[in-house]
Amino acid sequence: MSESTLTVDLLAPEVNEDPYPYFAALREQDPVHWSDRHRGWIITRYDDCSAALMDYKRLSSDRVRPLLAAMPPEKRAQVGPVYDLMTGWMVVSDPPDHRRLRALAANAFSPKRVKAMEDEIQRLVDQTLDEFIASGEEDLIAGFSYPLPATVIARLIGAREEDTWRFRDWSVALAHVAFGAGGDDRGDRHTTAMEGLEQMLEYFGELLEYRREHPGEDMISDLLQDNEKWGRLSDDEIKAMCALMLFAGHETTTSTIASGVLMLIQHPDQLALLQADPDGLGGGAAEESLRYEGAIKILHRWTLEDHEIRGHEIKAGDRVYIAPAAANRDPEKFEDPDRFDITRAPNPHIAFGKGIHACIGAQLARLEMKLSMTSIAKRLPGLRLADGAELNWVPSLASRGLTELRIAHDAKP
Repeated sequence: MSESTLTVDLLAPEVNEDPYPYFAALREQDPVHWSDRHRGWIITRYDDCSAALMDYKRLSSDRVRPLLAAMPPEKRAQVGPVYDLMTGWMVVSDPPDHRRLRALAANAFSPKRVKAMEDEIQRLVDQTLDEFIASGEEDLIAGFSYPLPATVIARLIGAREEDTWRFRDWSVALAHVAFGAGGDDRGDRHTTAMEGLEQMLEYFGELLEYRREHPGEDMISDLLQDNEKWGRLSDDEIKAMCALMLFAGHETTTSTIASGVLMLIQHPDQLALLQADPDGLGGGAAEESLRYEGAIKILHRWTLEDHEIRGHEIKAGDRVYIAPAAANRDPEKFEDPDRFDITRAPNPHIAFGKGIHACIGAQLARLEMKLSMTSIAKRLPGLRLADGAELNWVPSLASRGLTELRIAHDAKP
């Protein structure tokens, strides 16, 4: 990469398609880089990213309220409800609000509850693969990696399984704002999000009333109960929590399952290893996919007080962009980091973040990825890209996901 890379636009088409050479140049030449284009600091080395993720006292996750406060009245009237909803997300909250929200949601993602879901998730994987194979569908995202986590998260929060088809439009609408849309979607992202938001909140309102009358073993039923230490969330807070779980609970898992399968196709030696020992290497395939092609490129922070990183003075009020996608290929941390290796151990990637804001659903996502990649390796012999398949990545500042993944295989219905 030439020196001009240091003025990189992370939403430029060529960077969106393959950000890793650009991240490598930043990591090597200017690892704490001020971007005029993005009006913030881009941090790309592993140690710096890890430290920044742990530094919640100086680097705030509460990045939505400052944006709301700075909005002119006419814009706030247009898009304020989207941001108002997001202020109730624990991923954009700081202690003590964050501690309360995470504690109340923690039961839904407890190791015991996730472990208890393993057999059910495996059954869903098998069922979804059966339907995918029988349908003749080529797009693995449409036929498998979207419906699987959508169904899992629906059951976890207490939604009706038959409603999962509605989740994608809502999740995509929220992604336009939460992850920063690029390309043709950039101009009308707030309008799109508002339309999805109204439908989603109406749906969750109906779901809360249903679960009041018909409680079950699910997150909404849990949140409707009084907690001895933390109290109870308001209905609006529960709706915000459901929106976050819907969005974070299937959007990123959908993307990472698809990316992981693509990595196996593009690295046939690793696919052969997994096919030879799917039960033994399924976890390693999931972890390496998260490191190598994870769903999160950038995590946003808002600086609360002046401090230095590698000699650069980070001022209070500055945006900071922490780049797990760059950190996870740092040669100072990972040997031969641009090599996809499902036997890599240890694999201390930060695809799920770190510290108090580490992904609460990481164990569930890992389980879904492991079972999915293992089952695909077992059940889709001759796995390859379909003839004429094109690989296009969703234009986004912060997330990484394919628009579709058209595959071919030799499995029989």
